[in-house]
Amino acid sequence: MKILIVEDDRPLSDSLRALLEDRGYQVDAVYDGEAGVQYALLGVYDLIILDVMLPLLDGRQAARRLRAQKCAVPILMLTARWALEDRVEGLNAGADYYLTKPFDTRELLACVGALLRRQGGQVDQLSFGGTALDLDGSTLACGDKWVRLSAREFDVMRCLMQAKGKNLSKEAILARVWGYDSNAVENHVEVYVGFLRKKLASIGSNVRIEAVRRLGYHLETDEA
Repeated sequence: MKILIVEDDRPLSDSLRALLEDRGYQVDAVYDGEAGVQYALLGVYDLIILDVMLPLLDGRQAARRLRAQKCAVPILMLTARWALEDRVEGLNAGADYYLTKPFDTRELLACVGALLRRQGGQVDQLSFGGTALDLDGSTLACGDKWVRLSAREFDVMRCLMQAKGKNLSKEAILARVWGYDSNAVENHVEVYVGFLRKKLASIGSNVRIEAVRRLGYHLETDEA
């Protein structure tokens, strides 16, 4: 599971990140609303933890922008404001749950778990053809054979499965997996696609990663 924290209080952000990573989640953190929207729209996160009072774009504005762009990722909104009107405004902006500061870490973890479970089967597994990607265990399986993926392999495979056979450009994969401010280049995508092809073959999968010049990559099955 991958979580995005959008919180400008760096000590709190670091604390939340350590707490969630200790529970086995993959976590990215950004510190203003504009960056939060950009990262959230990459399509690689299962949950967004979003502060209300943020520079550049506040949390409610960020939530509205994400919902307007059809981003359905659950949003857990954090704020120091207790008033009913503030909670209602946050929920109306697109938040799925509203947690006031200070909060007990047990309540935060319970909210995170509940919001992730609410997404149902898609949270646990993605599939294409006869091959399944386990989102909790980072494994790729076909029948009774399976192989574990590295973090990068997992993220690239997840992007391709979420595309459901549509082409993804190398630039899009770079942005989603390595991030906007990474020094990674297109060759990194080619290398990890190569790794994934070998692992698909190792489990006898009928899924292939096809390359289309200037358009990127997509998944196909042998029956297609």
